[in-house]
Amino acid sequence: MNRFSIFALCLLLTPAAWAAGYGPLVIERSSIRFVSKQMGVSVEGGFRRFTGQLDFDPAHPETARARIDVELASVDAGSTEANDEVVGKDWFFVRQFPAARFDMRRVKALGNGLFEVQGMLTIKNVTQEMVTKASFHQAAGLGFFTGNFIIKRLAFGIGEGAWGDSSVVADEVKVIFVLVAKPLASQK
Repeated sequence: MNRFSIFALCLLLTPAAWAAGYGPLVIERSSIRFVSKQMGVSVEGGFRRFTGQLDFDPAHPETARARIDVELASVDAGSTEANDEVVGKDWFFVRQFPAARFDMRRVKALGNGLFEVQGMLTIKNVTQEMVTKASFHQAAGLGFFTGNFIIKRLAFGIGEGAWGDSSVVADEVKVIFVLVAKPLASQK
């Protein structure tokens, strides 16, 4: 192999050369899960239905935009009884507030595939700024965004009435996400 071939190969293997923009979410490979504590015991759950729009180029994260809408009635809280309870008025009140939304506003590269993500989270018509770290990697032609953040459920009016006692159900809820995206057809 001559020096030109080695140089060309090195260019092809650099992140700038293979980085592409990512956009359409692959919902069936993505997940939004949560972990809460009820009387000190971890309770895991998730959402079966959500949609999203994403525009992310790892070479230019400052231009990234995303919007994720979660259908709250698709909650899986571990049992039919729990699911029926959390869609009701004291919890998500899905008849009046059917979806939660995250609008990503800013992304900052931190190095080594780690990014700081800032956006606005809206649940039950209450909007709060969220800042979290998310990792990004490319595999099998797809982009994978993974991360987690903590919300204070009472600030969003989730779990009112008797459920407002944080000694029964903890105020902090950990949200864990894996968002898988296809490459955009053309780079920016």
